[in-house]
Amino acid sequence: MNLALDFGNTRIKAGLFSEGRLQKVSVYRQWDELLNGLPEIKIIQHCIIGSVTGAHEKAMSELSRFFPVSLFTPQSRIPLTNRYTSALTLGSDRLAASIGAFCLSPNQNVLTIDAGTCIKYNFVNDHNEYLGGAISPGIPMRLKAMNHYTHALPLVDADPEYDLLIGSNTRESLLSGAITATAAEADGMIQRYAGTFPDLVVYITGGDAAYLCKQVKSRFFANQNLLLKGLNAILELNLES
Repeated sequence: MNLALDFGNTRIKAGLFSEGRLQKVSVYRQWDELLNGLPEIKIIQHCIIGSVTGAHEKAMSELSRFFPVSLFTPQSRIPLTNRYTSALTLGSDRLAASIGAFCLSPNQNVLTIDAGTCIKYNFVNDHNEYLGGAISPGIPMRLKAMNHYTHALPLVDADPEYDLLIGSNTRESLLSGAITATAAEADGMIQRYAGTFPDLVVYITGGDAAYLCKQVKSRFFANQNLLLKGLNAILELNLES
């Protein structure tokens, strides 16, 4: 059994894989919660960690007492050709999510929209080359920024049920600007990619995918676990080699 760990900016996501199939997904806030929340620890054979922070280091040291642990780095072998010109600064989450989408749609033009702390647009062409994409503020970040950089606007929590175009009060106006406008951004990006790359396949993933999936009008597939699937594919490839 394989363990794939995604250390993001706000949480840790763990996926257990058996024979390439995702069996279980858990979410943790701290690495010690992770250690205490893994009843399968005795049957895990291999582990891979993808991290955009330094929070993985302690967990990596602790988990290494039980099974081999590898860290996904720019030097790791991957099933794609990486054409990103600054590969050393490419976030592991961006590449791993694209690899997860590639595993589902190989040899196709694939746009992956990863809605998390930031919204990442990542593109793999039909030659299985990762080209890059775009990064924009995530929905909670937009709401926090409007509160922080103004004197009068309140801080409101994101609401996945909000779907109004016209906000009738300040709270709704902020939600419309953060959620409805972000969905319009995603639709616009999809249309631009589709206009350049034929037969485009689109995946939406990430912790805040629910906000976008409800409002995006373009055709897409929703998959919350693309990043974990990508990490496991990387782990399997490197175990083979």
